[in-house]
Amino acid sequence: MPQGASRPASKGTHAGYAGHPPNHPNHAPSRAPTMEQVTAMLARVGPFGSTPPSPAAPAASPSSAPGNPGSSGTSSAGAGAVALATSSRPSGQDALRWERRLQKELMAFVTDPPPGLSIDADVTSQNLQDWTVELQGAEGTLYEGEHFQLNFKFNSKYPFDAPQVMFIGNHIPVHPHIYSNGHICLSILTEDWSPAHSVQSVCLSIMSMLSSCKDKKRPVDNSLYVKTCNKNPKKTKWWYHDDTV
Repeated sequence: MPQGASRPASKGTHAGYAGHPPNHPNHAPSRAPTMEQVTAMLARVGPFGSTPPSPAAPAASPSSAPGNPGSSGTSSAGAGAVALATSSRPSGQDALRWERRLQKELMAFVTDPPPGLSIDADVTSQNLQDWTVELQGAEGTLYEGEHFQLNFKFNSKYPFDAPQVMFIGNHIPVHPHIYSNGHICLSILTEDWSPAHSVQSVCLSIMSMLSSCKDKKRPVDNSLYVKTCNKNPKKTKWWYHDDTV
Protein backbone atom coordinates (compact mmCIF):
# COMPACT_ATOMS: atom_id res chain seq x y z
CA MET A 1 0.00 0.00 0.00
CA PRO A 2 1.46 3.41 -0.89
CA GLN A 3 2.21 5.24 2.37
CA GLY A 4 0.01 2.95 4.37
CA ALA A 5 0.39 -0.49 2.92
CA SER A 6 1.20 -3.85 4.31
CA ARG A 7 4.24 -5.97 4.40
CA PRO A 8 3.89 -9.68 3.70
CA ALA A 9 7.60 -10.28 4.22
CA SER A 10 8.02 -13.37 2.10
CA LYS A 11 4.77 -14.85 1.05
CA GLY A 12 3.48 -16.97 -1.78
CA THR A 13 2.14 -17.50 -5.35
CA HIS A 14 -0.48 -18.83 -7.70
CA ALA A 15 -0.99 -20.38 -11.14
CA GLY A 16 -2.71 -19.53 -14.37
CA TYR A 17 -2.67 -19.98 -18.05
CA ALA A 18 -2.14 -18.02 -21.26
CA GLY A 19 -0.24 -18.99 -24.33
CA HIS A 20 0.03 -22.56 -25.48
CA PRO A 21 -2.77 -24.97 -24.51
CA PRO A 22 -2.09 -27.33 -21.57
CA ASN A 23 -0.81 -30.17 -23.73
CA HIS A 24 1.79 -28.08 -25.57
CA PRO A 25 5.30 -29.39 -24.81
CA ASN A 26 6.64 -25.95 -23.95
CA HIS A 27 3.74 -24.88 -21.77
CA ALA A 28 3.30 -27.56 -19.15
CA PRO A 29 0.90 -26.43 -16.44
CA SER A 30 1.34 -28.24 -13.16
CA ARG A 31 -1.28 -29.20 -10.62
CA ALA A 32 -2.37 -26.70 -8.04
CA PRO A 33 -0.23 -27.07 -4.92
CA THR A 34 -1.69 -27.54 -1.49
CA MET A 35 -1.08 -24.90 1.16
CA GLU A 36 1.32 -27.29 2.87
CA GLN A 37 3.34 -27.63 -0.34
CA VAL A 38 3.52 -23.85 -0.71
CA THR A 39 4.89 -23.55 2.83
CA ALA A 40 7.41 -26.34 2.26
CA MET A 41 8.59 -24.92 -1.07
CA LEU A 42 9.07 -21.46 0.39
CA ALA A 43 11.07 -22.94 3.29
CA ARG A 44 13.35 -24.81 0.88
CA VAL A 45 14.04 -22.00 -1.56
CA GLY A 46 17.50 -20.51 -1.08
CA PRO A 47 19.67 -17.95 -2.88
CA PHE A 48 19.59 -18.40 -6.64
CA GLY A 49 22.28 -20.81 -7.76
CA SER A 50 22.45 -22.68 -4.47
CA THR A 51 21.85 -26.42 -4.46
CA PRO A 52 18.85 -27.53 -2.40
CA PRO A 53 19.25 -30.62 -0.24
CA SER A 54 18.52 -33.82 -2.15
CA PRO A 55 16.01 -36.30 -0.72
CA ALA A 56 17.17 -39.85 -0.08
CA ALA A 57 14.78 -41.13 -2.72
CA PRO A 58 12.73 -39.30 -5.35
CA ALA A 59 9.29 -38.54 -3.99
CA ALA A 60 6.14 -38.30 -6.07
CA SER A 61 5.01 -34.70 -6.47
CA PRO A 62 2.55 -32.83 -8.67
CA SER A 63 5.38 -32.01 -11.08
CA SER A 64 6.71 -35.58 -11.37
CA ALA A 65 3.87 -37.93 -10.48
CA PRO A 66 2.74 -40.38 -13.21
CA GLY A 67 -0.03 -39.05 -15.39
CA ASN A 68 0.50 -35.43 -14.35
CA PRO A 69 0.57 -32.94 -17.25
CA GLY A 70 3.55 -31.18 -15.65
CA SER A 71 5.72 -34.30 -15.64
CA SER A 72 9.46 -34.32 -16.13
CA GLY A 73 9.10 -35.57 -19.69
CA THR A 74 7.12 -32.53 -20.71
CA SER A 75 9.44 -30.16 -18.87
CA SER A 76 12.45 -31.63 -20.66
CA ALA A 77 10.87 -30.74 -23.99
CA GLY A 78 10.53 -27.18 -22.77
CA ALA A 79 14.17 -27.14 -21.69
CA GLY A 80 15.21 -28.22 -25.17
CA ALA A 81 13.24 -25.35 -26.63
CA VAL A 82 15.08 -22.91 -24.40
CA ALA A 83 18.44 -24.32 -25.50
CA LEU A 84 17.48 -24.02 -29.17
CA ALA A 85 16.12 -20.52 -28.81
CA THR A 86 19.24 -19.23 -27.10
CA SER A 87 21.84 -21.12 -29.16
CA SER A 88 22.18 -18.27 -31.68
CA ARG A 89 22.92 -15.72 -28.97
CA PRO A 90 26.43 -14.70 -27.84
CA SER A 91 28.48 -17.25 -25.94
CA GLY A 92 28.55 -17.23 -22.14
CA GLN A 93 31.68 -15.05 -22.04
CA ASP A 94 30.19 -12.44 -24.35
CA ALA A 95 26.64 -12.39 -23.02
CA LEU A 96 25.68 -9.66 -20.59
CA ARG A 97 25.40 -10.57 -16.92
CA TRP A 98 21.64 -10.10 -16.82
CA GLU A 99 21.16 -12.24 -19.93
CA ARG A 100 23.23 -15.13 -18.58
CA ARG A 101 21.39 -14.95 -15.27
CA LEU A 102 17.95 -14.95 -16.88
CA GLN A 103 18.87 -17.82 -19.21
CA LYS A 104 19.85 -19.87 -16.15
CA GLU A 105 16.66 -18.93 -14.31
CA LEU A 106 14.48 -19.80 -17.29
CA MET A 107 16.17 -23.16 -17.73
CA ALA A 108 15.75 -23.96 -14.03
CA PHE A 109 12.11 -22.87 -14.12
CA VAL A 110 11.26 -24.98 -17.17
CA THR A 111 13.13 -28.12 -16.15
CA ASP A 112 11.80 -28.21 -12.60
CA PRO A 113 8.74 -25.93 -12.22
CA PRO A 114 7.19 -25.70 -8.75
CA PRO A 115 3.63 -27.06 -8.55
CA GLY A 116 1.14 -24.42 -9.61
CA LEU A 117 3.59 -22.45 -11.78
CA SER A 118 4.27 -22.64 -15.51
CA ILE A 119 5.79 -20.53 -18.27
CA ASP A 120 5.86 -20.53 -22.08
CA ALA A 121 9.52 -21.27 -22.80
CA ASP A 122 9.26 -20.46 -26.53
CA VAL A 123 7.85 -16.98 -26.00
CA THR A 124 10.01 -16.11 -23.00
CA SER A 125 13.30 -17.15 -24.60
CA GLN A 126 12.64 -14.73 -27.47
CA ASN A 127 12.54 -11.77 -25.06
CA LEU A 128 14.30 -12.53 -21.79
CA GLN A 129 13.45 -9.11 -20.37
CA ASP A 130 9.70 -9.79 -20.33
CA TRP A 131 8.29 -12.93 -18.65
CA THR A 132 4.71 -13.99 -18.05
CA VAL A 133 4.30 -16.70 -15.42
CA GLU A 134 1.07 -18.64 -15.08
CA LEU A 135 -0.09 -19.02 -11.48
CA GLN A 136 -2.68 -21.39 -10.07
CA GLY A 137 -4.37 -20.94 -6.71
CA ALA A 138 -3.32 -23.41 -4.05
CA GLU A 139 -5.78 -26.08 -2.97
CA GLY A 140 -7.54 -25.40 0.30
CA THR A 141 -7.16 -21.61 0.02
CA LEU A 142 -9.51 -18.79 -0.99
CA TYR A 143 -7.96 -18.86 -4.47
CA GLU A 144 -8.35 -22.56 -5.21
CA GLY A 145 -9.37 -23.08 -8.84
CA GLU A 146 -8.40 -19.54 -9.90
CA HIS A 147 -5.78 -18.79 -12.53
CA PHE A 148 -3.65 -15.66 -12.79
CA GLN A 149 -0.83 -14.18 -14.86
CA LEU A 150 2.20 -12.56 -13.27
CA ASN A 151 4.39 -10.33 -15.45
CA PHE A 152 8.10 -9.68 -14.85
CA LYS A 153 10.05 -6.93 -16.64
CA PHE A 154 13.84 -6.83 -16.21
CA ASN A 155 16.38 -4.12 -16.96
CA SER A 156 20.10 -4.43 -17.64
CA LYS A 157 20.90 -4.00 -13.91
CA TYR A 158 19.21 -7.29 -12.96
CA PRO A 159 19.75 -9.06 -10.55
CA PHE A 160 21.07 -6.08 -8.59
CA ASP A 161 17.95 -4.10 -9.42
CA ALA A 162 14.55 -5.67 -8.76
CA PRO A 163 12.30 -6.53 -11.71
CA GLN A 164 8.99 -4.80 -12.22
CA VAL A 165 6.41 -7.36 -11.10
CA MET A 166 2.63 -7.10 -11.41
CA PHE A 167 -0.45 -9.14 -12.22
CA ILE A 168 -1.84 -8.71 -15.72
CA GLY A 169 -4.84 -9.93 -17.70
CA ASN A 170 -8.56 -9.88 -17.00
CA HIS A 171 -8.37 -11.69 -13.67
CA ILE A 172 -6.44 -9.87 -10.96
CA PRO A 173 -6.51 -11.59 -7.54
CA VAL A 174 -8.70 -9.86 -4.97
CA HIS A 175 -6.38 -9.39 -2.00
CA PRO A 176 -5.76 -6.67 0.62
CA HIS A 177 -2.29 -6.04 -0.83
CA ILE A 178 -3.06 -6.35 -4.56
CA TYR A 179 -4.60 -3.42 -6.43
CA SER A 180 -7.13 -3.87 -9.21
CA ASN A 181 -4.54 -2.66 -11.76
CA GLY A 182 -2.25 -5.56 -10.79
CA HIS A 183 0.20 -3.66 -8.58
CA ILE A 184 1.44 -5.66 -5.57
CA CYS A 185 2.42 -4.29 -2.18
CA LEU A 186 5.25 -6.67 -1.23
CA SER A 187 8.52 -5.58 0.34
CA ILE A 188 10.81 -7.98 -1.57
CA LEU A 189 9.78 -6.21 -4.80
CA THR A 190 11.30 -2.95 -3.60
CA GLU A 191 13.28 -2.19 -0.43
CA ASP A 192 13.87 -5.83 0.58
CA TRP A 193 15.00 -6.96 -2.86
CA SER A 194 18.27 -8.92 -3.00
CA PRO A 195 20.25 -10.39 -5.93
CA ALA A 196 19.75 -13.74 -4.18
CA HIS A 197 16.06 -13.58 -5.13
CA SER A 198 14.85 -15.04 -8.41
CA VAL A 199 11.68 -15.26 -10.47
CA GLN A 200 10.87 -18.52 -8.75
CA SER A 201 11.40 -17.20 -5.22
CA VAL A 202 9.27 -14.14 -5.96
CA CYS A 203 6.49 -16.33 -7.34
CA LEU A 204 6.60 -18.52 -4.24
CA SER A 205 6.43 -15.46 -1.99
CA ILE A 206 3.37 -14.19 -3.82
CA MET A 207 1.79 -17.65 -3.70
CA SER A 208 2.34 -17.75 0.05
CA MET A 209 0.82 -14.29 0.40
CA LEU A 210 -2.29 -15.44 -1.46
CA SER A 211 -2.47 -18.72 0.43
CA SER A 212 -2.45 -17.03 3.83
CA CYS A 213 -5.24 -14.59 2.94
CA LYS A 214 -8.36 -14.89 5.12
CA ASP A 215 -10.55 -12.23 3.52
CA LYS A 216 -10.73 -11.46 -0.22
CA LYS A 217 -10.96 -7.68 -0.52
CA ARG A 218 -9.15 -4.82 -2.24
CA PRO A 219 -6.83 -2.38 -0.44
CA VAL A 220 -8.83 0.40 1.23
CA ASP A 221 -7.28 3.04 -1.06
CA ASN A 222 -7.66 1.02 -4.27
CA SER A 223 -9.81 3.52 -6.20
CA LEU A 224 -7.61 6.53 -5.47
CA TYR A 225 -4.37 4.67 -6.06
CA VAL A 226 -5.43 3.21 -9.41
CA LYS A 227 -6.47 6.66 -10.64
CA THR A 228 -3.27 8.44 -9.58
CA CYS A 229 -0.39 5.92 -9.60
CA ASN A 230 2.44 5.55 -12.08
CA LYS A 231 2.06 2.61 -14.47
CA ASN A 232 5.30 1.20 -13.05
CA PRO A 233 4.69 -0.07 -9.48
CA LYS A 234 8.39 0.47 -8.69
CA LYS A 235 7.72 4.22 -8.89
CA THR A 236 5.33 4.02 -5.95
CA LYS A 237 6.71 4.91 -2.53
CA TRP A 238 5.35 1.96 -0.55
CA TRP A 239 4.92 1.92 3.18
CA TYR A 240 4.95 -1.58 4.69
CA HIS A 241 3.34 -2.05 8.08
CA ASP A 242 1.25 -5.25 8.07
CA ASP A 243 2.91 -8.69 8.25
CA THR A 244 -0.30 -10.60 8.93
CA VAL A 245 -1.77 -11.02 5.44
